Amino acid sequence: MVEQNALQLDTVFHALGDATRRHMLRQLADGEQTVSQLAEPFEMSLAAASKHIKSLEKAGLIRREVRGRTHICRLESGPLASASEWLVFYEHFWTGRLAELERLMREASPAPQSPRPKGK
Repeated sequence: MVEQNALQLDTVFHALGDATRRHMLRQLADGEQTVSQLAEPFEMSLAAASKHIKSLEKAGLIRREVRGRTHICRLESGPLASASEWLVFYEHFWTGRLAELERLMREASPAPQSPRPKGK
């Protein structure tokens, strides 16, 4: 189970590692779109767009449904939630480490002294 989750996270982060695929996911956050609609903002063939979509499908980030000759894609949020959980763990880890570093630096620095009036 743990190994399967690790493989799924690897696939999700690989899919998210490409700007085109992230843009496609952002488009799908607004609702279902056809493959043509997803490909439209990019200067690429439908075949190239389809490869990006297959990568997103493999990661479980989108689901494609065929309606006649039209392929409709929709966002699947589950894998994004898993990736977010993984990232939140490290966010908490580093926030804690940085807070500890700040505390240690405050303890190590001398207390500020009040300025003395001139001439005395």
